[in-house]
Amino acid sequence: MKIDLSGRRAVISGSTAGIGFAIAKGLAEAGAAVVINGRQERAVNDAVTQLTRAVAGAKADGVAADLATPDGVAEFLRRAGTADILVNNVGIFEPKPFDEITDTDWQRFFDVNVMSGIRLSRHFLPAMRAKNWGRVVFISSESALNIPTEMIHYGMTKTAQLAVARGLAQAMAGTGVTVNAVLPGPTRSKGVGDFLRDMSKNSAQSAETIEKDFIAQNRPSSLIRRFATPEEVANMVVFVCSEQASATTGSALRVDGGVIQYIV
Repeated sequence: MKIDLSGRRAVISGSTAGIGFAIAKGLAEAGAAVVINGRQERAVNDAVTQLTRAVAGAKADGVAADLATPDGVAEFLRRAGTADILVNNVGIFEPKPFDEITDTDWQRFFDVNVMSGIRLSRHFLPAMRAKNWGRVVFISSESALNIPTEMIHYGMTKTAQLAVARGLAQAMAGTGVTVNAVLPGPTRSKGVGDFLRDMSKNSAQSAETIEKDFIAQNRPSSLIRRFATPEEVANMVVFVCSEQASATTGSALRVDGGVIQYIV
């Protein structure tokens, strides 16, 4: 199967590193023009440079904006242009005991992880429907189904994304626009990598040992017994954005390494 996204334009939120950058790179390799987003101008510019060096002939733009606020989204949209493909990837996580999660924490996680995707989808979906072609993908998590005790606020936002994605798919019924959610399992993204390195600095264990221990203790149902790579997650997203995935919509697609113990 050859995925060809030539002539398509993709907007990927939170895409200067990790899963978001891998998605942008994968879409660019399939021929799409991509818009990279992050909060810091320098990080965005560096990611655009890295992408254009890695993918011959890649068309990449960058827009720095904080998508956690209505004003930040409005500024982003003024500069982002059109989109045939929207990947709602931006997100934050933080291990924290429930009784220490403040009202401000709950609101911040909801604004970043949920409202950013709602606002971007609300903007781009009407034009996709008018053209009768479009792809919207929410990057959720296996934590949407297996709520992590160590960060319940994060799990809540990932579950909310599933509800939004399914509702939007239903709203687009009978059109050429699909809306799906992708559920990565533990993934060696930049944020997770930084977290593991910080933990290794405070212990006598290597980051690799901490990763293996995390899987054994916190995700013992994992069938691959390791963290996924951002590229493995991106491969699913690129497929979902393709013409070949035109009958896949309203779905929650797992790239969880078998962590979720459901057969459907």
